[in-house]
Amino acid sequence: MFDSQPNGHATVAPPPAPSDAYEPAHFINRELSWLDFNERVLEEARDPSNPLLERLRFLAICASNLDEFFEVRVAGLQAQLYDNLEPQDTPPDGMGPLTQLTEISRRAHDFVARQYDFWRTEICPQLASHGIRVCDPDELTGPQDAFLDDYFNAQVYPVLTPLAIDPAHPFPHLHNKSLNLILRIETIGQDPPRQLYAVVQVPSVLNRLVPLPDEGDGQRRFVLLENVIGPRLDALFGGFKVAAYASFRVTRNSDLTIQETEVKVSLLSTIQENLRQRKWGAAVRLEISDRAGEDFLAQLQTAPALDLDDRDVYRVVGPIDLTTMVALCRLEGFRELKEAPYEPQMPAQFSSRANIFAAIREQDILVHHPYESYDSVVQFIEQAAEDPQVLAIKQTLYRTAVDNPIINALARAAENGKHVTALVELQARLDEENNIVKARALQKAGVHVVYGMVGLKTHCKAALVVRRDHADVLRRYVHLATGNYNPTTARFYTDLSLFTSRREFGEDASALFNLLTGYSQGHVWNKLIVAPTNLADRIIELIDRERRHAELGLSARIIAKMNSLVDPAAIEALYAASRAGVRIDLIVRGICCLRPGLPGVSENIRVISVVDKFLEHSRIVYFQNGEHPEVFLSSADWMPRNFRRRVEVMFPIEDPRLQNRIVEGMLGVVLLDNVKARVLHADGSYRRVEPARPGEPSIRSQVEFQNMARELASADPMRPAGPANAPASPIRTHLPEDREESSRH
Repeated sequence: MFDSQPNGHATVAPPPAPSDAYEPAHFINRELSWLDFNERVLEEARDPSNPLLERLRFLAICASNLDEFFEVRVAGLQAQLYDNLEPQDTPPDGMGPLTQLTEISRRAHDFVARQYDFWRTEICPQLASHGIRVCDPDELTGPQDAFLDDYFNAQVYPVLTPLAIDPAHPFPHLHNKSLNLILRIETIGQDPPRQLYAVVQVPSVLNRLVPLPDEGDGQRRFVLLENVIGPRLDALFGGFKVAAYASFRVTRNSDLTIQETEVKVSLLSTIQENLRQRKWGAAVRLEISDRAGEDFLAQLQTAPALDLDDRDVYRVVGPIDLTTMVALCRLEGFRELKEAPYEPQMPAQFSSRANIFAAIREQDILVHHPYESYDSVVQFIEQAAEDPQVLAIKQTLYRTAVDNPIINALARAAENGKHVTALVELQARLDEENNIVKARALQKAGVHVVYGMVGLKTHCKAALVVRRDHADVLRRYVHLATGNYNPTTARFYTDLSLFTSRREFGEDASALFNLLTGYSQGHVWNKLIVAPTNLADRIIELIDRERRHAELGLSARIIAKMNSLVDPAAIEALYAASRAGVRIDLIVRGICCLRPGLPGVSENIRVISVVDKFLEHSRIVYFQNGEHPEVFLSSADWMPRNFRRRVEVMFPIEDPRLQNRIVEGMLGVVLLDNVKARVLHADGSYRRVEPARPGEPSIRSQVEFQNMARELASADPMRPAGPANAPASPIRTHLPEDREESSRH
């Protein structure tokens, strides 16, 4: 249970004590499961059926994922080991921090080696064969070198700052993930020459990929910025020569967790101070060019500002930070090397009606992003901002785009005299600075901005519009979603939106915002299930209900789709349901700590993961419940942090037509995916699903959803929803137990 308190803090009940009903071996370690997920992303990069630039994009995503993993997860384990910090959640698999760090290091080193081998031996040569070249300095012609001389002198040299390393100049404190060069310089005219060391930061304000002039041969050539700077370093050190140099990068602890005792003045000021300190967090990883000598490594590894163990050092055979290479995916042209573009469809219910509120009054509307356009959500807020009948708008904002029309619409609404409240979550990891900027812009426009509660992140996605429909009748229009109010990520994250004007949803939405912005407690929720109040308990109750049905000999079924499954209590409830005979399908894109297929424990549980062009992000759960199926959408993954340290919302889909669309038309299709789905086995390995028999059609769920969206866009928007109490049809698409699965690689 949690309540909002007069001090702006939240009181949260502690998590339940871990059960001893299951052994540590029944659980997969969270961190190692995450590494398995990144392996699946790398597998997409290696898949020759993907277009070349799509493969490069997956390779860059691998690198970005790994950066954040070290910044947050590895940093947290190191803090446990070196600073004796207690973990927020004790892992049920029994692995301590040292054991985890050792295994992470072993697997991550192997992963990075394979990642860069793939870059060198497959991606680079194939890019070159299609006219895209990232050139090494020794490949350049005289005219190209002359061009880079001019570019260096005009654009780069004025920005560079050499930093000496000696007793008078201690090792500089380098920014998190900044690319740098370490160099050994020697005096000229001395015998033997005096050797000194220095560091030069590669400017992040300049493009890392420097384009070379067009040679008229159809080739697009680039040089890495560090390879422009390196051969010209002598210009920075008059009277010295640069004997050797190497590129390196330091990753630092970037986790920003605000404790209640840290907030002295306000949450905003505390977060701003923590953001300043994050640039100087403890070093957790050193990436260094494989060409670096041992003296360079010794200088870096023993620097007091770094102090890294051998397991924290990664020698890289190639350009440090492959995320840079995603810029090549944005080159104009090369259509044959890219995934065919897809234009999101506007749902027929909205495209056929000029007034979005009239459409919502007629029926609940479900929107499947990115297959159906996020413009529906943008228009909901934009129309509310301009509609003279709208009195108030309230909205949560977790991750916002740099240029977000929703933010602009909220500002316009306030300027138009409407009562506008925005709860901006300042603790959205790695988006804190952007959210602070947006919050200040909204405040300047007259929006009442609230920053949430200390101790809880507001992760739910909700918008409430209060409108005078006619006479003195006020109606509440509600938007609830599984994904953020971010039109940019909405183009490549799969999420679901529900628009409704049902009275019970409106009452609950008002109570939710009262809870978040004021001092409120004791509301009896009609429809919303809210964390950390009762979401975890309710999910376990629903699982247990299916278990009881199975024990009575009734048909029992659970299908759940989420990003991560970590919570031990939820996993144990699923194990108990499986033992009772409940058929359970879990669609878990990322971390899964549940181990399926264990005799006597999880034989009735099947886990698949889909990794494809769009990031699977929606959270859905279906319970058969005898003859009365229930379908819920949620902002929450099944993790302790979501259940107990965040404000989350799970909400039911009550329209039978929409229930059927989700169960049969979404979950059922994903369960049949035999192109991009992988199955988790009891040993923790994932294997790609293959068509079971010759001639069986290939089903790629994300392509199927694109086709469905096109069909729905042209469908009759007023098709009757059916009787109010008509149940969703039992799902018919569960794969047979004898379905063959194999690995493609």
